[in-house]
Amino acid sequence: MEYTDKEYCLEVWGDFACFTRPELKVERVSYDVITPSAARAIFEAIFWKPAIRWQVTKIEVLRPIRWQSVRRNEVGAVGSSKSTCIYIEEKRQQKNSLLLRDVRYRISAKLIYIPPRDRKADKQPRADENPMKYYATFCRRAAKGQCFNQPYLGCREFACSFRLIEEGETLMPAIPENRDLGIMLYDMDFSDPKNIQAMFFHAQMHQGVIIVPPTDSEEILR
Repeated sequence: MEYTDKEYCLEVWGDFACFTRPELKVERVSYDVITPSAARAIFEAIFWKPAIRWQVTKIEVLRPIRWQSVRRNEVGAVGSSKSTCIYIEEKRQQKNSLLLRDVRYRISAKLIYIPPRDRKADKQPRADENPMKYYATFCRRAAKGQCFNQPYLGCREFACSFRLIEEGETLMPAIPENRDLGIMLYDMDFSDPKNIQAMFFHAQMHQGVIIVPPTDSEEILR
């Protein structure tokens, strides 16, 4: 049986965002816009099951790209089961972060149903399993503002609001700007747990719109 991937659209916004560039390890510096992996995480926060996956297809930037520099206190240590405690006063570090402020995006993504034979987990589906059930569940949850965990914009401290874009709705226009965003983080490849790899792509914004290639595209760099 063939299933049609259904595409949904969310509008998300927040006061601050930080989609950290992986090449800058000491100071946090954000990409100019939300990354596909961060956009996917917002959809997953609303609804996710082993029987589905989210494929981001388009990102629309609805507000001008603005920056703000912030200095914050951070703890320069990681807790573990072997350590009894961390003395914050001894491990405190001051770091600068270059954040985005007053952001608003419209994100489109496909909800892709995964047949039981292609799943690495949950191989025993329920007798009544049907992709339409998942489509309806996401619509219901997104329309009510429900989520499993609070969606955020890059860092958990930057919570975001969201709403489902209904079919036929009059939409806010994207910003009238073209920008070459360079090589951007696409997502992480977990297909081999012993060799997890970062994936990148060359992101370009045309009139405020970024088209995101599929995972198996030749545009994806590993």
